[in-house]
Amino acid sequence: MSRLLIVEDEPVLRGELRRLFVRKGHDVAAAESVRDAERYELRGVELILADLRLPGVPGTELIAMAPGVPVLMMTSYATVKSAVEAMRMGAVDYIAKPLDHDELTMLVERILADRRAAAAHAAPAAPPRHGLIGSCAAMQEVFERVRRVSATDSTVLILGESGTGKELVARAVHAQSARRDAPFVAVNCAAIPAMLIESELFGHDKGAFTGATSARGGLIEAADRGTLFLDEIGELPVPVQAQLLRVLQNGEVRRVGSTQVRRVNVRMLAATHRDLAKMIEAGGFRTDLYFRLRVVDIRLPALRERGEDIDELALFLLDRICERLERPRRTLSAAAMQAIHGHGWPGNVRELENALERAVILSDADVIHPADLGFDVTPVVVSGLPGEIEDLSLLGYFKRFVLTHQDHMSESDLAAKLGISRKALWMRRLKYALPRRRRG
Repeated sequence: MSRLLIVEDEPVLRGELRRLFVRKGHDVAAAESVRDAERYELRGVELILADLRLPGVPGTELIAMAPGVPVLMMTSYATVKSAVEAMRMGAVDYIAKPLDHDELTMLVERILADRRAAAAHAAPAAPPRHGLIGSCAAMQEVFERVRRVSATDSTVLILGESGTGKELVARAVHAQSARRDAPFVAVNCAAIPAMLIESELFGHDKGAFTGATSARGGLIEAADRGTLFLDEIGELPVPVQAQLLRVLQNGEVRRVGSTQVRRVNVRMLAATHRDLAKMIEAGGFRTDLYFRLRVVDIRLPALRERGEDIDELALFLLDRICERLERPRRTLSAAAMQAIHGHGWPGNVRELENALERAVILSDADVIHPADLGFDVTPVVVSGLPGEIEDLSLLGYFKRFVLTHQDHMSESDLAAKLGISRKALWMRRLKYALPRRRRG
């Protein structure tokens, strides 16, 4: 028995479909609109059958609202363009009304069978680890390496662009290691001035330098029996690199101004977004330290390389932000999700989180639209425009849609179809010289 959700605004058809699939042995819920469907736990549904044209918002909104759940679109407007657009947005398939019960039943059973087969053959999904989310092949490799290195005390070098979550990986390694109950000490080497980094890491004796009025242990000693994470290790001055090498080789720390050596038992993790091999060639990083650190490396993919992980990440981050800010739960419109997929994200996951936090703070609506995200987008619209959309630029598409539909659609309807606010539509009219023509 599978759990299905039917979203159809026509009561007779909705009841007919519910009875059909109940007779087939399924657990079936029904709703008359996308808003009505929100009362169900969408992520617990195995298949959604939704009409494309529903009151309020289109059925395609459910694709973004229920990541990982297949959505089968039903419509009386069986045009090639609407079918292609629904599939582009992530619909699993498309069927035209009037519905043939036998054809629909076969299609539903095939989708459910494919889903069960994929679940049976898929590797066990890695659960979220300290905010690490992802199902793509690159992230599965990250999870596997985290699992393997966590069982050891080997040093690990974590590589990746800024904002990809390198500290999260380090925390996941520590949390799954035998040192989990000991301290985890994170140090951002780029945030400490070069003249202070030695004292911060290794500590100092009283009178070692002006202002050293008492002896103080460093961050390496603070991590004794635990894990030391050195973020942006490429920013570490070369003289300090030599001292760090001694810690890795012998487990010895000498405070600044001291003649005594202290023993420490520290597992070291390091991270950088820089190319250390090039820094070695330029004399900015020690070769021996590089190879000591890189016993195992973990390379994090950029957000733009993670495909459908973006959907899962965006919804996870959005829920977490709403909870942290004590705001009502928000959802992303299909147009907003398209905009997220189309953005380059040079700041990676950190930039995505900042964009979503901005949207939650500045928007009072339950649904977040592209204009709320804070970067310039012109969303692609679901069908209804004559001519081939592939031949138009996004700006041309926007202009053509407005000029084609403004005589029979209100400003609110135009904005809703474009996935933007009325204010954003008005601003773009001014920017692109598209005045509203007076009727009559």
